[in-house]
Amino acid sequence: MLISPPFGGGRAPVLARNAVASSQPLATQAGIEALQKGGNAVDAALATAITLTVVEPTMNGLGGDGFAIVWDGKKLHGLNASGCAPAAWTPEFFSGKTEMDLIGWNTVTVPGVISGWVALSKKFGKLPFATLFQRAIDYAENGFPVSPVIARQWREAIPILKNQPGFSESFLIEGKAPQAGHIWRYPAQAKTLQEIAQTAGESFYKGALAQNMVNFSKSTGGCFTLEDFASYHPEWVEPLAFDYGQYTLHEIPPNGSGIAAQMALGILQAANVKQYPANSAQRIHLQVEAMRLAFADAYAYISDSSSLPVSTTKLLDREYLASRAALIDHQQAGSYGAGDPHSGGTVYLCAADESGMMVSYIQSNFKGFGSGVVAPGGIAFHNRGMSFRLTEGHPNQVAPGKRPFHTILPAFLTKDGKPAMAFGVMGGNMQPQGHIQFVMRFVDEYLNPQACSDAPRWRIDDVGKLTVEAAMPLSVVEGLRAMGHEVVVQPANSLDFGSAQAIARLTENENSAFIAGSDHRRDGCAAGF
Repeated sequence: MLISPPFGGGRAPVLARNAVASSQPLATQAGIEALQKGGNAVDAALATAITLTVVEPTMNGLGGDGFAIVWDGKKLHGLNASGCAPAAWTPEFFSGKTEMDLIGWNTVTVPGVISGWVALSKKFGKLPFATLFQRAIDYAENGFPVSPVIARQWREAIPILKNQPGFSESFLIEGKAPQAGHIWRYPAQAKTLQEIAQTAGESFYKGALAQNMVNFSKSTGGCFTLEDFASYHPEWVEPLAFDYGQYTLHEIPPNGSGIAAQMALGILQAANVKQYPANSAQRIHLQVEAMRLAFADAYAYISDSSSLPVSTTKLLDREYLASRAALIDHQQAGSYGAGDPHSGGTVYLCAADESGMMVSYIQSNFKGFGSGVVAPGGIAFHNRGMSFRLTEGHPNQVAPGKRPFHTILPAFLTKDGKPAMAFGVMGGNMQPQGHIQFVMRFVDEYLNPQACSDAPRWRIDDVGKLTVEAAMPLSVVEGLRAMGHEVVVQPANSLDFGSAQAIARLTENENSAFIAGSDHRRDGCAAGF
């Protein structure tokens, strides 16, 4: 692994026996404090995640979803804490519409993130659950200075969300977003956090908080019932494993879309991507084409596990992926439909401790603040329901109690059955695209996590256009255009390429040591001791 930065970035990786990396320095500090109090990597991840709901409200909140992959020292565990559709969401409920709403109550599924915190703490944590909330409660009660990136995201959300129930009353000051440096306080949210901490999440799903959310829903146009909340539970799942070189990439299975990253890597292996130099237009061309192929299948087939029409085994079958790779013209951009395998706005964080435990964790409200709906007490609801389809017979068609197609993806690499790196890249459909770029930088180019994060990225955006960061070499951009790609170079301050954090293992003995990286694109911070 190369320790020195090859991309001229100003950040050096953090090397330590215990490490935390997140998208916000105050949250990273909360995780480090948990470790210093005698907690383990899971405690650190949870303290960080809980604090992020306060200090980075533009990306996540108490009404969001979460996923985790945990190496407990012996094996990997996966947790799916994404929410289910309320009982009222039958296809008939949406009659007359051809697409799901983008914001508002009709995009809100039952929030899963709180249940995920509880499940992780019960199974792996060492510290009392309530202890993990101390820093978050303090920041909500006494305030914290808003960073420039978060202030920008806050300001940009106002025209879209200002008229949604509870948003302006909760997150605006005289109709405006807080400016950078403003000390933001939210005492009502502090009380909600205290209630969650004291009841170990019970109040959120079966108690006073659940009743308050249901009452707010009924009074402002929603359709939630107490039974919707009380019947919800997260699921422990077996992460999907897919070999790439000497490493294995692990992703949460559907309804998560991490399998798209694994499919793209399999297509790239079949296409012999390493015949082309790293950072060349030819290699990026193949990456883009492989990702387009993987997305075509993901959007056609990925859904709640109960309605998945194709097994993950068939989607990851090497012969099937080779047949997809054969569709790629190595010199010309193409367009692709789904194959037939039957025949063959988010925060990410990671933590590691000296015992060898490692955590890859992600939580999100999806598009910025999410639905824009904010229940009293600072419970900002996500808009994950917008990812359902209304097409009759589609695997991802909306239905009561069903989980929608999901974009937030924690990732984990192992080598020879041992942990190698916990990592993630935020940002909607950027996530599987970021995963393949991160994996190839780490596995094929031997870069450290910070350098993997610093490398210029490409992205197929939400409407299918190929975009690249301003730092992408001009020769690469011109080479891609010569192959028929319509390339949009984004400005240097663009937030479209997500943000990444990663922690890789340096040693394999009992005295574990780690190397951590964080993203310069936002306020990312890695720390350790």
